[in-house]
Amino acid sequence: MAARMARAAGLAAVLLTVSAQAATVTFKTSETSGRTLDNVVLTLLPVGKVALPPPRTASIEQVRKTFVPLVSVVQTGAAVDFPNNDTVRHHVYSFSASKVFELKLYAGTPAKPVVFDKPGVVVLGCNIHDKMVAYIMVVDTPWFAVTGDDGSAKITDLPPGDYMLQTWHPRRLGMSDLPPRPITVSADLTESVTVDLKP
Repeated sequence: MAARMARAAGLAAVLLTVSAQAATVTFKTSETSGRTLDNVVLTLLPVGKVALPPPRTASIEQVRKTFVPLVSVVQTGAAVDFPNNDTVRHHVYSFSASKVFELKLYAGTPAKPVVFDKPGVVVLGCNIHDKMVAYIMVVDTPWFAVTGDDGSAKITDLPPGDYMLQTWHPRRLGMSDLPPRPITVSADLTESVTVDLKP
């Protein structure tokens, strides 16, 4: 009994140490003009081999003939649900190189989620409502975020170490990738990011 309690105490101490070491990076993003920018995808790719947690599931809803959210990020291998909350049926599809799939006319939530098993940008559309569009960035890391209306975002629970920051925005679709930027995480920090939207 005493040995079991000692092991439990040791495990708790390890978890507390890991939690105490984990850091948060706060990002503030803007265009080159200085205006804050929403829907910027920010990903931190660890330098070197790191044990990654399994991907989390995600959901992209259809509400009032609109995909919600407009921009999503998922870890490679993540399963994504596409619930239809409208009173009309939708036909969700993508012909992107990273994921080709089709959910033919349906209401409610399809029985099986779609698994995104290849990194890259996936553009979503609806075969019935041409104005419906959304974007999924599939990345090989669990550390990512999308900026809100104020141009800010946080990536939490980061183990200390070296990372490469990659940024993307839907208005850069079809353009060359922005160059990655090295970031060393040892404690909480704030980073400013400028995104050039010009081709």
